[in-house]
Amino acid sequence: MIQGALDMSELFQNLPPYIQSLIAGIITWLLTALGAAAVFIFKKVNDKILNSMQGFAAGIMIAASFWSLLPAIASSKGSTMPWLPAAIGFILSCVFIRALDHIIPHIHQNAQDKSQQQEGVNTSLGKNTLLVLAITLHNIPEGLSIGVAFGGVVSGNSQATFLGALGLAIGIGIQNIPEGAALSMPIRAAGASR
Repeated sequence: MIQGALDMSELFQNLPPYIQSLIAGIITWLLTALGAAAVFIFKKVNDKILNSMQGFAAGIMIAASFWSLLPAIASSKGSTMPWLPAAIGFILSCVFIRALDHIIPHIHQNAQDKSQQQEGVNTSLGKNTLLVLAITLHNIPEGLSIGVAFGGVVSGNSQATFLGALGLAIGIGIQNIPEGAALSMPIRAAGASR
């Protein structure tokens, strides 16, 4: 069995990076579907369990983000302003997220004033449709990061490793399980059939 796993690993490593990325993306999608399958098992997911799953998922992604920064920190030691690329990236990300907050329609469920619940462009889309669109928008950078990670391995980047790319894909897949449950349960609660 161990030999079979090693053969599969070698076979996977010898595939072109776009096929590796595609397979990793399909696996993360399957794990999202596994989380969404909770709708077939439970009539209602306990909030404590869902919150615990989401906390676990957040921890995985924070750890993945932290550990992926270590090689960049090591390679920037000789630079005169090693903080500059990170600062520019951070500022541009904040501007981009703020712009999306104003453009994309979304709902603040816990707003005290009903008039402040809906934000962004006026839309007639329902809460569940907005939730699906939000998760879809959230998954685009995840897919891009998987592709970049596997592409970095074959590009000759000394900091990119196959195990790092695989670890990133696994981490994203694991955090997609509670996302799938968080997506499917409200849709089911709104009356959609299983």
